[in-house]
Amino acid sequence: MPGEENPVAHRAERILESPGESAIVPSLWWYEVRNILIVNERRGRITQANTTLFLNQTASLRIFVDSNMDERLLLDLSRQARLTVYDAAYLALAMRERLPPATLDKALEEAALAAGVALLA
Repeated sequence: MPGEENPVAHRAERILESPGESAIVPSLWWYEVRNILIVNERRGRITQANTTLFLNQTASLRIFVDSNMDERLLLDLSRQARLTVYDAAYLALAMRERLPPATLDKALEEAALAAGVALLA
């Protein structure tokens, strides 16, 4: 969003824009991204044109949506780490794929580190 800068977000963006690089996200990501955009439209932080541009740019990236989630693992991670099931989905995917999650969420960061999952730095 305008006025929000974060080194982790910039690193993830640079990686995704590199030839041959890709990311994998849980299926809820599709909804989360669009919800963030709509909420920020309503707050007057971005326009509909900004939303369209962002979605078009994102569509050109190699982002794979994964819908293979282990319900038991999601619930166990959520309970053990006191995460939302949504955040547990990101952690479970990172654990399964052995990839560092790119997150700005402190609870998810702490849970990932506690589980021995390195974060994107």
